[in-house]
Amino acid sequence: MNKLTKELILMHIGLILAAAGTYFFLIPSDLAAGGVSGLAMVIKPYIPNLSIGLLMTIMNIVLFIVGFVFIDSKFGAKSIYATFAFSGIIWLFEKFFPMASPLTNDMFIELLFGSILSAVGLAIVFEQNASTGGTDILAKIINKYAHIDLGKSLLIVDFVITIFAAYTFGAKKGMYALLGVIILGILIDVIIGGLNDYKKVELVSCEGEKIKKFIIEELDRGATLYVGRGAYTNDTKEIITTVVDKKQFIKLKNFINEVDKKAFIVTYNVHETLGEGFKDISD
Repeated sequence: MNKLTKELILMHIGLILAAAGTYFFLIPSDLAAGGVSGLAMVIKPYIPNLSIGLLMTIMNIVLFIVGFVFIDSKFGAKSIYATFAFSGIIWLFEKFFPMASPLTNDMFIELLFGSILSAVGLAIVFEQNASTGGTDILAKIINKYAHIDLGKSLLIVDFVITIFAAYTFGAKKGMYALLGVIILGILIDVIIGGLNDYKKVELVSCEGEKIKKFIIEELDRGATLYVGRGAYTNDTKEIITTVVDKKQFIKLKNFINEVDKKAFIVTYNVHETLGEGFKDISD
């Protein structure tokens, strides 16, 4: 399976999860937690003949035109596709799985499950170097012309949508929607951090040659060597440094335990690793 095929499969899985979280949990409870889907939910009561999916599609077309005019024409093809695919999936859900009422009578449960599913899905999409567009474009316009940080700009846009939600659906649902925006933002950061988590390992061992061979041949990872000197013994020592994922770290730790129980190991949590053997730096 080549890289592009893998990215497209993962992107579609992410889009389906995000659309499911939005359609099955947030929309039936009128929880307009930001984004184009939230804006569509706010507009829907005033144009009842149009479905949420169709409204999202229309608004995304308008936003992309605005983006071309006020930002530039360099929108990624995957992001454009993902934006309309997200709207299309919700449109399909509406056709084949009509929701007459929320799944439960507990709005907080609906918010929680909707936010978790959406966050997992969007994190997967973002990891494929794509996005679902929408209000991101408005945030970029604010960023460009008002010189406000992109993250703050997006928060402003989503906050305005929740204000409209409070006007349309009442203060209670508006406050839940705002809570949803906050939960979604936090969860996406946490999930993306988890997807990119690695372990940086620094170790000193009298069985350094065996350990280097294991890292290179068994774990298929590289290593960097440093020369250090022990402060107590004043002996010259070789320090082996490598970066591995969590499963590889367990294998490495077990191997070191077998060959040198007196080895000295220091580990660090690394939240992003770019370069050969890891994520491409251009992503």
